[in-house]
Amino acid sequence: MSKIVVITGANSGIGKATTIELAKQGGTIVMVCRNEARGEAARQEVIKASANANVFLELCDLTAHESIRACSQNIRNKYSHIDILINNAGGIFGEHQLTVDGLEQTFGLNHMGYFLFTHYMLDLVKKGTQKRIVNVASLAHKMAPAIPWGDLQLNNVKYRQFPAYALSKLYNIYFTQFLAKKLANEETGITVNCLHPGTVYTGFGATGSKFFAKLVKIGGPLLATPENGAKTSVYLATSPDVAKVTGVYYAHRKKARITKQAKNFENARRIWSKSMELAGLDVYGVVED
Repeated sequence: MSKIVVITGANSGIGKATTIELAKQGGTIVMVCRNEARGEAARQEVIKASANANVFLELCDLTAHESIRACSQNIRNKYSHIDILINNAGGIFGEHQLTVDGLEQTFGLNHMGYFLFTHYMLDLVKKGTQKRIVNVASLAHKMAPAIPWGDLQLNNVKYRQFPAYALSKLYNIYFTQFLAKKLANEETGITVNCLHPGTVYTGFGATGSKFFAKLVKIGGPLLATPENGAKTSVYLATSPDVAKVTGVYYAHRKKARITKQAKNFENARRIWSKSMELAGLDVYGVVED
């Protein structure tokens, strides 16, 4: 059974660098991207850089539940299993915006994008051999404010992009912890880990405020490259050293500390429950074709 890797946000930055490194190791790579032109250009670049022709593109707007469902159905129709699923797509936004599903954009993409895409892919991961899920989180979770339980979509506060982003990365850690425990209890053999990729220059701030975009442009050359930023993702996806490790946060290919807030499993449970409600799901990971 050939190895199949699915990675979101694969057309630029850390996602593309991760895709290239994994493609070099062989197998089939499925790049999940929002924009067809940029996705196809990146696919050709990955094929050239890796000498692996088995690289394919699937289109998905990870802020929209219907788009995620449709993309997932396409993947389920084409592939019998997934060995490695990497949730990498993310963004930071300068203004408060709502997705088509009525979610704050940062929450919708960075958290619910991971949550929903994994829901639809989970049965394929269960059929895989390596059975790994890798979630790109961030050191930014350490700057997260208290969780606004009554206003998760930040509709009733003055919107600030950094706290919104930090909260979404905290939710990535909660998602990792809760899913890891759930899948371990179900004895699926699937591992779920998350990581901080390092402070990397990727052009990531382009969707943020003009000030933040300018800051990234000026300071970017001083930061690490996407290739270095991809190393921990690749490590968690492939290293035999972490084959049995699950529910852990990594940085620089090592287990790393998280905040007291990030260790609060009751918070993780509450975010999970709220996410199930927002997604309209009764059972996680069970999809009717």
